[in-house]
Amino acid sequence: MSTEPNSPRGVEHAHVIDIVAHDAKTATVALIMLEPRPWDGSELRLFQLQEKINAYLAFALDGEMAEAYPALTGLPLRLQLDCATPPDSMTVSFLSHVRDQIAFQEIDLQVRVMGAQGCGPSCGCHPPAAAES
Repeated sequence: MSTEPNSPRGVEHAHVIDIVAHDAKTATVALIMLEPRPWDGSELRLFQLQEKINAYLAFALDGEMAEAYPALTGLPLRLQLDCATPPDSMTVSFLSHVRDQIAFQEIDLQVRVMGAQGCGPSCGCHPPAAAES
């Protein structure tokens, strides 16, 4: 798993951790996935996202993150998907399922639409508590 800053980034590069961010104020860690491409509703894109999420979870849960970032061990963790456009309905449904499943590991999942319009709290990307963030 690569965390090098010069590695290619994005959902299509499952073997790369795009960004590891530590928020000292809230004492949390975010593993951030980047998706600069517009969502296209394709099975390929959904597969790439699934592979990326699986790689991130393995990185967090199998000890690689603790080895690479020992100071962040034990802090609350969230996976964060920063995307250029709001996800299509198939992707929103998939992300909702992932959010429910990783909650058992006490891992949060948030989606941020970084495009000009944003998606707002009614898009389905955000759990109710995260819609305001």
